[in-house]
Amino acid sequence: MVGDWSPPRHHNVLHVGHNRRELRARAGIQHFSPTYTVQKYTASDLAPIYRTISTPPRHWDSQTKCTMNYSTADAFLSAPPPSFEMREREPLLPFVSDKYLSLILTIVIYWGVSIFFHVIDTLDLLPKYRIHPPEEVSLRNKVTVLEVIRDVLLQQLIQTITGIVLTYYDPPDYVGMEARDIWVLAHKLPYLSLPVVSFLYYYGFSIMKIIAAFFVLDTWQYFVHRAMHNYKYLYRTFHSRHHRLYVPYAFGALYNHPFEGLVMDTLGAGLAFKLCGLTIRESLLFFSFSTLKTVDDHCGYALPFDPLQIIFQNNAAYHDIHHQQFGIKTNFSQPFFIIWDKWLGTQYKGNRNARDAAVTEKSEVEKKKK
Repeated sequence: MVGDWSPPRHHNVLHVGHNRRELRARAGIQHFSPTYTVQKYTASDLAPIYRTISTPPRHWDSQTKCTMNYSTADAFLSAPPPSFEMREREPLLPFVSDKYLSLILTIVIYWGVSIFFHVIDTLDLLPKYRIHPPEEVSLRNKVTVLEVIRDVLLQQLIQTITGIVLTYYDPPDYVGMEARDIWVLAHKLPYLSLPVVSFLYYYGFSIMKIIAAFFVLDTWQYFVHRAMHNYKYLYRTFHSRHHRLYVPYAFGALYNHPFEGLVMDTLGAGLAFKLCGLTIRESLLFFSFSTLKTVDDHCGYALPFDPLQIIFQNNAAYHDIHHQQFGIKTNFSQPFFIIWDKWLGTQYKGNRNARDAAVTEKSEVEKKKK
């Protein structure tokens, strides 16, 4: 039997559908702080926003991500907006915050994946998938391995310092309002079922934001990269250092002039992070995946079973063409998509590949010596 239900005199609820100034005026609150746990309103304040219902709203189990004491989705949606308590999200690891974990993880992934490919190189485990013969590394590259490692470590130091500065004033991630948010979202999207809305809330929107960050980073890097080639001063002063590696290898992925590394890589990733409004957890995935993709693009192997090289056209073989003399003015896109190369006509359209070109260039050099 349905009866009138009034909330307790100090029911712990914040209804986001109301004007914030109005709520402040009603409750006598001077300002809203992101660090509050619960805002309290009197029964008279909340009565207009509650519907006639036989029982008060139940709470949300944030661990199992399901409503408690609601027999059906319709019962959840027909109930008033659930109450909530905001609290800081627990870090993934108890001994380090997620902010610093995202910075540490990029370095661990970079050197971990690089060592993996270095072992494959050293033991010659996958010779038929090499883009270049192994002797080309020493014959054609114009920089020593120690110089590469030194410059990569310097860039990672700059990246880490910049990351600390960019995230220093960022507020922490909060949890506890999942039920309220899903309730609001479900009413805004009434044509979607509650499981679909829940999926969008927990995963869908994050995936879309990260993909948008991929596009922002690609856009930034394409135009900076292309400018580095089109203006002789920029190329000779900064970008030519990266092209000392005619035969790329994994741990040379971030071998750049420090200024170029700061502008193209560090600021580009930071801009994508800020513009797309990534949370700390989302940025952890974004930075980690970007690092993994960059190393894979310089690994020196065209691997038919590598998921990154299958999913993305912008892969090791694609980028390797850009490192060759015949393709240096093409394939500027990095690290994810090739849409800017396609849209602006800078995609390599020849029929040569890096492996054949290396053999041809080697024979031409030997002819000149004779």
